[in-house]
Amino acid sequence: MIGFYSTFLLAAQLGLGSSAPLESRQSGAATVSPPYYPAPKGGSSASWASAYTKAYDLVSQMTLLEKVNVTTGTGWAMGPCVGNTGPVPRLGFPSICLQDGPLGVRFADKITSWPAGITTGGTWDKDLFLARGIGMGSEFRAKGANVMLGPAMGPLGRTPAGGRNWEGFGSDPYLQGIAASQAIRGIQSQGVIATAKHFIANEQEHFRQGPGAVSSNIDDRTLHEIYLWPFQDSVKAGVGAVMCAYNRINNSHACQNSWLQNGILKDELGFEGFIMSDWLAQYSGVASVLAGMDMTMPGDGLVWDDRVSLLGPELTKAVLNSSIPIDRLDDMATRIVATWYKFGQDKEDYPEPNFSSWTKSSEGLLYFGSNQGPNAIVNKHLDVRGDHAKLARKIASDSIALLKNEDVLPLKKSLLKIGVYGEDAGPGKGPNACDDRGCNQGTLAVGWGSGSTDFEYLIDPLSAITARATKEGATVSSILDNTKLADITASAKLQDICLVFVNSDSGEEYITWNGNMGDRNDIETQLGGNEVIDAVSQNCAKTIVVVHSVGPIIVERWSQSHRVQGILWAHLPGQESGNALVDVLYGDVNPSGKLPYTIGKSLADYGPTGGVLYSYPNDRPQQDFSEGLYIDYRHFDKADITPRFEFGFGMSYTTFEFSNLVTTQKQLMVPLPAERPAAESTPPTYHATFTNVSDTLFPPGFTKINRMIYPYLKATSDVKVGPYPYPVGYDKVQKPMPAGGAEGGNPALWEVIYECSMDLKNTGSVAGAEVAQLYVQFQNKNIDFPVRVLRGFEKVFLQPGESKSITFQLTRRDLSYWNTAISNWEIPSGGVGVAIGQSSRKLHLRGNLRYGF
Repeated sequence: MIGFYSTFLLAAQLGLGSSAPLESRQSGAATVSPPYYPAPKGGSSASWASAYTKAYDLVSQMTLLEKVNVTTGTGWAMGPCVGNTGPVPRLGFPSICLQDGPLGVRFADKITSWPAGITTGGTWDKDLFLARGIGMGSEFRAKGANVMLGPAMGPLGRTPAGGRNWEGFGSDPYLQGIAASQAIRGIQSQGVIATAKHFIANEQEHFRQGPGAVSSNIDDRTLHEIYLWPFQDSVKAGVGAVMCAYNRINNSHACQNSWLQNGILKDELGFEGFIMSDWLAQYSGVASVLAGMDMTMPGDGLVWDDRVSLLGPELTKAVLNSSIPIDRLDDMATRIVATWYKFGQDKEDYPEPNFSSWTKSSEGLLYFGSNQGPNAIVNKHLDVRGDHAKLARKIASDSIALLKNEDVLPLKKSLLKIGVYGEDAGPGKGPNACDDRGCNQGTLAVGWGSGSTDFEYLIDPLSAITARATKEGATVSSILDNTKLADITASAKLQDICLVFVNSDSGEEYITWNGNMGDRNDIETQLGGNEVIDAVSQNCAKTIVVVHSVGPIIVERWSQSHRVQGILWAHLPGQESGNALVDVLYGDVNPSGKLPYTIGKSLADYGPTGGVLYSYPNDRPQQDFSEGLYIDYRHFDKADITPRFEFGFGMSYTTFEFSNLVTTQKQLMVPLPAERPAAESTPPTYHATFTNVSDTLFPPGFTKINRMIYPYLKATSDVKVGPYPYPVGYDKVQKPMPAGGAEGGNPALWEVIYECSMDLKNTGSVAGAEVAQLYVQFQNKNIDFPVRVLRGFEKVFLQPGESKSITFQLTRRDLSYWNTAISNWEIPSGGVGVAIGQSSRKLHLRGNLRYGF
């Protein structure tokens, strides 16, 4: 979702059809594909059957206007949350509160500012993925939010300079999928509805909005194996909501792309929840609804805060004039209400919102965006943090990747004079100095935009280092001004060891900092970080570089220098930044983080399509995903490019031994899954009748709230019944997608075909955790395959000398590729190899899986 930003004058695109991923790659505006209509109805899954039964009972009592109210936002700032739907008071159905974001409750006080998604991905720890989700879910629930707008799994990280990559978990679909699904299970265990976003191929901030938004032109295999993969995991985990993105996909806006929403998400993946628009990502009324979008957010139309909704009264009118079938509206409302029931939000103990997104004062406007009273108590200032600081600190410390260590870490007590240099080490002007964290000043703990939070506190590195050094009998000298290179040089000469802090920041498009419009302009250090490293490393006895970054940066200038003895990659650590870093610096925590992306030697290393599209000659920018499957480490492997630090890399203060690989076949590895099964449950069928047009007018004596979006019509003359030009292909009878059949797709895709076990031993003298990573290597020479793809990881903590057995389970989907000719997953002939090790290029064990056909 977005924050405050410039408005755009947009042209409505009513009645447009949609396009979809092609089975062969084409270029630019020629990339289109067939439509998929009508929208599949929710209610086919046994696990949702009870919720749909309850929803049917409630929705069947609703009037046309009440159904419209459920699907339409009330307008920007017309409620306590960043998104608020219309209620149905007569039936006890509340306004739904939708709140950012992916790393904590945005705009609220007394909450935890968690480590970012990319930081969490850097832990490679499934238990922490889940625990963080539980912690965040509990805070959203306690604040009274119904829907958490996260986790983010798009952008996935196609371009290393992408502005919002840090909101997701890393540049590999498997890692993203595991992290996202665990987060969703944790969030929804608290009764809060999670949102998988941004659907889909939303990989940069430049040109992200408007009728001329960038078109991500992508083929069907790449869609399934890369960008859809984590969304499929999310649906399998039972996610309640999906947010359609701003960008176009193959020249159709995501929120009116019928192939993606109706065909892929609702049919093939069996998604049972509701699809909401990103905030003002809806560019049509009828076309978006027919294409599968169920809820518009925040309710405003084509211009920010305009109160001219594309649903609301327009949806009322569209149903009455026959341009939208009434059963489509019934399904929209039912999906939303069923999701509310599914997560127990109908229970009396589910709290109403007790905070305001618009003021930190206790009292304020009840409807802030109305600019008028009434006033009310809008903030109760509930402290919802519990003991989450401890978990946030652990995530931050366990994510830190040790990239270089020439006997300087952990810090030794004999080092009595410590120098700390760089603006990134200190508090700056405070963590909340810029709206939505929209500037790079002080220590970098989170990127900017709607994915940020307001910090209750932020432990900066200098404060934490100073406190710990004092206990150890050492003194700390610091210079935080990056421009004072002469002073830094002089100071560094006097120290036993020096810590240099550098960073690189990015965020959402509506904020521009230092010329970076969301996306980074490059992947170098910012604020003169390289120069500070040079000044320190050339003069200090020993130098350690600490990096806080939204993603990869180029480190060639200093990473291989004998003057830099240590590198710690600390990502975006959230509120416990300094404490978590000190834990690793002093050896209280043995570093176990692994890079969730590749650090190349130059931007060019990422390939010709690895850069952000910063300019385009006309108003319809095209971005061809011509690299296909080959992003991040897959590209480096294919092009035989040696990265500086590979995907999955991270060192430890101890050593580990991998041994005894055993592969066990659990089922025959036949090429195709079982046929799509029949639906487990039957979606509800309504027998709704059309309302008299006069019943949709504002009731006599009705008191309007200023600037509120209502479902009522102003006059009966607004409704003109006549032939409506439905999108091309609307009358086509669709065959069910072969790969579908349940939540997450065909259940056969999730069957375990092989188990691979191995032993991991700590051969060093320090307790610590290691991440064993399993990569699959397809050996069919007639099909284009990456050299290797991640298909398993397990993080294990071991005492010195201790061994444990690790088991990886490989599902049918893990061992398959997307065969575009049959629109299904298929295990290829030719053999499948497995390799297990400590990174994508440090592999210790290898084996082959036997076919059963």
